[in-house]
Amino acid sequence: MTEGHVVILTALNLEYDEVRAGLRDLTTRVHPSGTRFEVGRLYPAGCPVALALTGMGNLASAALTERAIAHFSPAAVIFAGVAGALRPDISLGDVVVATHVYAYHGATSKDDGARARPRVWEVAHSIDQTARQVARAGAWARSLRADDMPPRVHFGPIAAGERVLDSAISADARWIQEHYTDALAIDMEGAGVAQASHLNDSLPVAVIRGISDRADGTKAVSDGAGWQPRAVAGAAAFALALAAELRPEPGRHRAAGGDRQPVTPMAVHQLRYRPRPGRFPGGADLRRHTCP
Repeated sequence: MTEGHVVILTALNLEYDEVRAGLRDLTTRVHPSGTRFEVGRLYPAGCPVALALTGMGNLASAALTERAIAHFSPAAVIFAGVAGALRPDISLGDVVVATHVYAYHGATSKDDGARARPRVWEVAHSIDQTARQVARAGAWARSLRADDMPPRVHFGPIAAGERVLDSAISADARWIQEHYTDALAIDMEGAGVAQASHLNDSLPVAVIRGISDRADGTKAVSDGAGWQPRAVAGAAAFALALAAELRPEPGRHRAAGGDRQPVTPMAVHQLRYRPRPGRFPGGADLRRHTCP
């Protein structure tokens, strides 16, 4: 059922369409519960990618991430889309790659106020290293508008909650400023994706965000200036370039009992994997393969 797919998920149709435009030989695969995945190959690398739309929110992203992992047993999951910047040194159109994901709404409510109960997921070392290599090489930005300066790529924590933040002085904004001072950007899906991947043997996951607004009350102005499609283009371009680098290595998979198979000395990517034979109708013994 799988050829070492990388799964890419998005929350918005605009994000989905931008990723889809970078794939060829598309076919539709329908999950037994009705979720539709489009499966294609990266051009020109040829690596298989499964693409799906989750809708907004951490609950939806967690459910669809779990479904995608169970159905494809992928090498990695990438969530790509837009986000709001939380730091003044991050420009509109820049790309933020998560090193950590904070679920910032966790708290207890006391008589004297709320007390933070942070949840955090750290991105796998293999994903972080590969993403930094993609950023350094710079080739990922060649498909973007030639009249724009290439977006900068930032690495750091992303805060994920359940509300769109469009204020610098709201209760949510003050909460983040007090408890999550190192967060670079804010989204509504990262925590769900990270948790679902964690519950699947810590499957490698990447959260890639293009900055479309500053989460400070100026979202309507930024959207009116056309920053959302430009941010989407940057996030999609980086996600596709990362997916091409996450193709599995020959001889690197985990057998059904969980023991690792021998690894070649020159292997680069250290991706975790657990085959799921026969999970769905038509399923076969799943193995990792290199791209043709």
